[in-house]
Amino acid sequence: MAEQVQYYGTGRRKTSTARVFLRPGEGKFTINDRPFEEYFVTEAQRVAAKQSLVSSDTLATFDVIARVAGGGVNAQADACRMGIARALLLFNIELRKKLKSEGLLRRDPRQKERKKYGQKGARKRFQFSKR
Repeated sequence: MAEQVQYYGTGRRKTSTARVFLRPGEGKFTINDRPFEEYFVTEAQRVAAKQSLVSSDTLATFDVIARVAGGGVNAQADACRMGIARALLLFNIELRKKLKSEGLLRRDPRQKERKKYGQKGARKRFQFSKR
């Protein structure tokens, strides 16, 4: 049996993780066994998820199969973007300069700050009364 060619990349953003598989094909995009347009509802999410493929001009050469978990839908779209970029590097290392200049290989480190005791939230305090 012939081995199927596929490239794998992991992307993360906030608490969401995307496991992305790129397989040679005609540009089908599937996320958690659902169509791309059904999973990412807004146009901004769709643009974010496809940004790596668009900037490398490989939109119609790969089928994308992604498994995303955790976080919100926007963070999942950004995680997909990073996972696709990392998988594209395994396909062609010469795309690194282009992807890196657009910031697609950089992990966004921003996380939610924890709530502290004696406070209402992460930064917000309870109301102070002098008298």
